[in-house]
Amino acid sequence: MIVFHVAIATHPEYVAKRESHRHAHIERLAGLRQGGAVIGGGPAPDGSSVDLVYRLQQPGQLKLIVEEDPYWTEGAWTGYRERSFKEFVEPWQLPPIALDGSRRVTIVEGRMTDPDMAQFVMIEMRGTGRLVFGGAFADGSTFGLMKTEDTEEATGWYAETGFWTPETLAARPLLHVL
Repeated sequence: MIVFHVAIATHPEYVAKRESHRHAHIERLAGLRQGGAVIGGGPAPDGSSVDLVYRLQQPGQLKLIVEEDPYWTEGAWTGYRERSFKEFVEPWQLPPIALDGSRRVTIVEGRMTDPDMAQFVMIEMRGTGRLVFGGAFADGSTFGLMKTEDTEEATGWYAETGFWTPETLAARPLLHVL
């Protein structure tokens, strides 16, 4: 299996453009999730981007998964870039779908100084309830979905370990839909 992080660009009027297709989009993602193809993700609170994590058997499946989504076919999503994880820390469990914007989290990305220790730290952060899921990419960067809406707190959890280059740590808010 290959786990992909997909960073999706949205239409400038994303919230309005997606509305009539939202039910079909969520039903589709829920079905993919039930089949094990969607791990989780959601939009930025302002609708400026979407981050989703998929688990697929073949790299070629990703294009179909993204481009057959109603948000893509109807223009709410306008582009995307994908990265495959080299190492991935699975979530303990998949939470219920939350469409009300109540589950606010933070994505933290940055470069590792010690990949082996950083991977261990991410597993520990999951164990202490700080990390939902995340992992490392072949280029030495990481992605983590953190259980806090406080971006400074989330980057601090990484910086205090000493296994990330502090000036590369960047955080952004996300509505954890699924």
